[in-house]
Amino acid sequence: MSGVETAVADQSLQRGFSAEDVDAFRQHGYVIARNLACESVCQTMQDVTEDGLSRRIGPWELEADLRYPGAPPSRKSPGGETVRRLNQAISRHPIFTEWVSCPPVLNRLRQLIGPDVVMPLAHHNCIMTKQPQFSSDTGWHQDIRYWSFGQPELVSVWLALGREDPENGCLQLIPGTHQSAFRREQLDDKLFLRTDLPENRRLIERRIDAELQPGDVLFFHARTFHAADRNRSDSAKFSVVFTFRPWGNRPLPGTRSASLPELLFASES
Repeated sequence: MSGVETAVADQSLQRGFSAEDVDAFRQHGYVIARNLACESVCQTMQDVTEDGLSRRIGPWELEADLRYPGAPPSRKSPGGETVRRLNQAISRHPIFTEWVSCPPVLNRLRQLIGPDVVMPLAHHNCIMTKQPQFSSDTGWHQDIRYWSFGQPELVSVWLALGREDPENGCLQLIPGTHQSAFRREQLDDKLFLRTDLPENRRLIERRIDAELQPGDVLFFHARTFHAADRNRSDSAKFSVVFTFRPWGNRPLPGTRSASLPELLFASES
């Protein structure tokens, strides 16, 4: 057993989700696993993140480039060089691959998507950074909206490196939306859920805040609608995010989803 495996969790966490947790994921489209990364793992990831930000190690995405509400209007505006995410997390330090491949994580993914787990490197594979002054609001969306796979059956894994709550812009989710069908007119031109429609507002009233502590992990379905407000605290918030698919759910050839290699975590049987 590696150092990451022993430091991540005790034996009860190694085994995986309970049957109740799996049922909750099937019903609600998300489940939270507490204390799935230990303090030393989170600290190493945070050190890598802060080094990448201070030395401007790309690739990255800027808040100003997306122009979500609250973001600087351009790169030349105050805060215009604020980083929203550091991309290609896997290539930044071995700790990321070590953590996603440890039993507490893989065992849970296999319960949700099957024995052979694949991690696309073209989607997520990043460190989300939410700065206190120039962060933005992200509207209600499904991760699958710009992805191209045979089926919309993928699971995202969101690891909190620090506290996440409504003050600093934790994720919000609408339970059960991964099982719902939505008409095109319920979405805007960028495939965000329209907040001006009464039927959508009723949906949004069901939202929950995914409040996390360092080391907690949110597993959520790629079709679960989620959003996040800007960071109104005095400290930056960092989260590591990866996406996983079952072996048989292949990316469509010629799409962005097929543009980068993938990591296969095959079952031992």
